[in-house]
Amino acid sequence: MPLIKLQTPLQPEPTAVEKLLKALSTALSQQLGKPESYVMTAFEAGIPMTFAGSTDPCCYVEIKSVGQFSGSQTRAMSEAFCGQIEATLGIPKQRIYIEFTDAKGYLWGWNGTTFG
Repeated sequence: MPLIKLQTPLQPEPTAVEKLLKALSTALSQQLGKPESYVMTAFEAGIPMTFAGSTDPCCYVEIKSVGQFSGSQTRAMSEAFCGQIEATLGIPKQRIYIEFTDAKGYLWGWNGTTFG
């Protein structure tokens, strides 16, 4: 049920993307206290993007989960995930936006049913 999806204009090596997605999957599971067996990660490379009127490398991240995020959770995740993305992809933290979305269980489908 938790999802973390990254979009960036960069085209990193597939091994770097795989390593990053696995690290983010584990971290998201830990941050939310949910089993990693439900976590999905996605990476969209080569997306034309601007940030602050510049085409310098940037990243947009979506984090969605059933339930509610607390302010302390989103601050901790923002710090952790921006740091991981900066370390792995070289995108400065100040060029990364993260959108956190609470999903109602009945609006999230899986395995032919929903979570609510």
